[in-house]
Amino acid sequence: MYDSFWMENASLFTNAAKHQSTLAKIKDEISRSDEDFIVFFKSKYSNLLPPSFITLEVTSFGTLSHLYENLQAGLAKRQIAQAYGLADKVFASWLHSFVYIRNVCAHHSRFWNRWLQIQPLFPRNTLHTWLTDRLVSNNRTYYALSMMLYLLNTVNPKHTFKQKLESLFAKYPNVDRAAMGFPANWQAEPLWQ
Repeated sequence: MYDSFWMENASLFTNAAKHQSTLAKIKDEISRSDEDFIVFFKSKYSNLLPPSFITLEVTSFGTLSHLYENLQAGLAKRQIAQAYGLADKVFASWLHSFVYIRNVCAHHSRFWNRWLQIQPLFPRNTLHTWLTDRLVSNNRTYYALSMMLYLLNTVNPKHTFKQKLESLFAKYPNVDRAAMGFPANWQAEPLWQ
């Protein structure tokens, strides 16, 4: 695909100004990082940026989303999305939505029954089990949790996300799941079984 310093190659991105802005954010994130592997890299090498496999470890979710969004359409972008069993436009919309969700949570805002302002796309086809109910709203907490579950199932099938969510529901039985966008039959969804 690309070499380890592909992020610095402006020809791989659609908008040069956005690329420069994203690189500036990445450089700032690297300079602020106190991770041992970043400190070691800075002490040993003179490169402004470490290789991508190191850099991406400390890149914020927002910066990662901007990087992917600005990447030229083509094989590399498709391969990244296909690694998660999604089309590239769907994957980009999910990343953007996750950035929004992360920001809501990081600023201690209410998330449990929020209407999502950044609405992710509904995938037509997925490599892995996804929601069968095509009428479910894509701007509610249930949909966001379903996206998280889908990606966790893809990268770490032995996760405990569902069990932790069930524990939260057991601990707070009065929480209105319908207000979160959960359909009445959500537990029958293959994704949630």
